[in-house]
Amino acid sequence: MSPRTDRRATGKPKGRPTSVADLRARLDRARATGAGKDAEARARRMLAAYLDTAAAHGMSLSQAAGELARGQAAVRLGDVSRDTLMQNPPRAVTEAACAEGCAFCCILQGGDGGTITEAEAIRLHDALAPLAGQPDGRGWHPAACPALDPETRACRAYDARPTICRSFISTDAEACRVNAEGGQEAGAGLLGSHLDYLAVHAMARDLLKGLARVPTYAMARVAEGAVESEDRTATLDAARHKPRALEDACRDAAKAGGR
Repeated sequence: MSPRTDRRATGKPKGRPTSVADLRARLDRARATGAGKDAEARARRMLAAYLDTAAAHGMSLSQAAGELARGQAAVRLGDVSRDTLMQNPPRAVTEAACAEGCAFCCILQGGDGGTITEAEAIRLHDALAPLAGQPDGRGWHPAACPALDPETRACRAYDARPTICRSFISTDAEACRVNAEGGQEAGAGLLGSHLDYLAVHAMARDLLKGLARVPTYAMARVAEGAVESEDRTATLDAARHKPRALEDACRDAAKAGGR
């Protein structure tokens, strides 16, 4: 039986992967739209290593695709990128002014708190749900993240905070205060590893086209739903972004440049 006849007999569309190795073969054609050529190349290398490791350990296609779609792979590979960055930390890290209770970066004026993956959204909701009904960050500032404690301004879901929160850094706390009030002071921004995280997730979306949906979510809406006793399914439905949001997040991160 020829390969074409075999595909017809099994009902499998032409080119549809049936293994992690097949998915790996697709990678050269996958793109991370909006991230830029350098970040796209890094994302491809990281995903190649991830898929090679998955194949070597006998991971099934459904398992690998699930990790990619939920964003577990993006978070893991973003952490690797950040760890590499920290081996020779930039000035923004060595001179960081960030401290517990500062929290001006958690005032989410004019935004949705950042783009997060499904895995991060679930983890954040589950961490905050037990705190439903308690005073939250909006008691300190109306635009503050609901994950904050209004008295201490410490994050009540610190261990479950998404990559966007782990990536933000500043060398000037006063600049953060001014910016939280609508200013445009320099000194604060995202680590360059954050673009790698976004690019990996964007490339995973392209790689899984026709196989699985790769969503993103509004971090602030997830936190809000959790502290207001909204069940997880309803929260994720309400917080889910339109597809263009990930591309826009990649483009904004690439434009801002790494720190």
